[in-house]
Amino acid sequence: MTQSRNSRWSTAGLGLMVVVFTLALVVFPKQGFEAGISGLRVFWDIVFPSLLPFFILSELMLGLGIVRGVGILLEPLMRPLFSVPGIGAFALSMGLAAGYPMDAVITARFRENGLCTRIEGERLLAFTNTADPLFMFGAVAVGMLKSPELGALLALAHYISAFLVGIAFKFWGRNQESTPKEPRSISAPNIFVRAYFEMLKAREEDARPFGKLLGNAVTESIQTLLMICGFIVFFAVLIEILHLSGLMAVFGWPVGVVYHLFGVHQGLVNPTLAGFLEIDIGSAQTAAMAAPLLQKVALISGIIAWSGLAVHAQVASVLTQTDIRMTPYFLARFLHAVLAAGITVILFGLGVGKAVSHTFASVIPVNAFSQANYPASHWWQMMENSLSLWLSVIGILVVLSILFYLVRRIRIIVFRATL
Repeated sequence: MTQSRNSRWSTAGLGLMVVVFTLALVVFPKQGFEAGISGLRVFWDIVFPSLLPFFILSELMLGLGIVRGVGILLEPLMRPLFSVPGIGAFALSMGLAAGYPMDAVITARFRENGLCTRIEGERLLAFTNTADPLFMFGAVAVGMLKSPELGALLALAHYISAFLVGIAFKFWGRNQESTPKEPRSISAPNIFVRAYFEMLKAREEDARPFGKLLGNAVTESIQTLLMICGFIVFFAVLIEILHLSGLMAVFGWPVGVVYHLFGVHQGLVNPTLAGFLEIDIGSAQTAAMAAPLLQKVALISGIIAWSGLAVHAQVASVLTQTDIRMTPYFLARFLHAVLAAGITVILFGLGVGKAVSHTFASVIPVNAFSQANYPASHWWQMMENSLSLWLSVIGILVVLSILFYLVRRIRIIVFRATL
């Protein structure tokens, strides 16, 4: 009876909010339309070309068995560090290269295909939900903050904190579910042979002709991208309506009290609330404020790690067909935001940005993503940069995993020889 009463109250509350939002659109039709167009432009100019090739390629590589094969090679690295299967590195690299919510899409596909357990999927989402470096260097550092050096600072803080979150969530659900290690269907002693035969086995299990596989990959990718487009437009309109109605100021009062206690600039209250809802708008508003640079950079770092309710809604929609829970995802995003902001403050004080910016700039052409041309960058350029980054990341991970594997084998051989 209590549960049904709570359900009725939540339904009534949600219904009331929808009605109020609809009435607000009637009162502010022009502003709502312009905000929707702005969100649609962000999707078409940035999100669509950045994610489409990765969505299609990930589906193809899953169907062809490449992911299963690479997962065997990456097992010696991912299992000891994060207690997830080797295929988790595929989600990690794709998420790093393409950004939100690529990792959630791939993790959901892993769970649907039985390639990971529920607990492993939740661990995987905890630390693979990262922003791509092109966004941090191009859109945020160069475009919003006018400082490429801050891109290196944001990227370092973001990925170091993501790694720490992954280590922490290694212990998530340890007593709830056993996590089988490598697939036992292939008994070959050599890891490369096992990876090859596991790839062939996965391809036989899929059995779709390549033409059908490609068609399904394109269709499913477009459907997912249209869903993402809807969320981007909706939250762009929602944030504008909250500003126009004055509700943003009401919600910001508790945040303002906390910021006053810790000496944070009061002008950062509204950007904090905007970043809580949407990452791009929150980051842009923070960068535009006349506040101390350290406070702005730390808040932007936290916003990027939190990623915004707009991204959370996208992740939730992707995971609806699986049993992966959102609670650990929210906990991980909060922890990631706190760690990222704290590490940013530490690195800023140490002057790390300038020391490493030249190294990053040699890999990522940040000058090509200035404020003037970042949204209008050629699609082929964005695809080339993202794909090159993904190949570099997955290559590094494979090399590290093989080194881990060889070192372990050498230790075993030496130990047996001493006996």
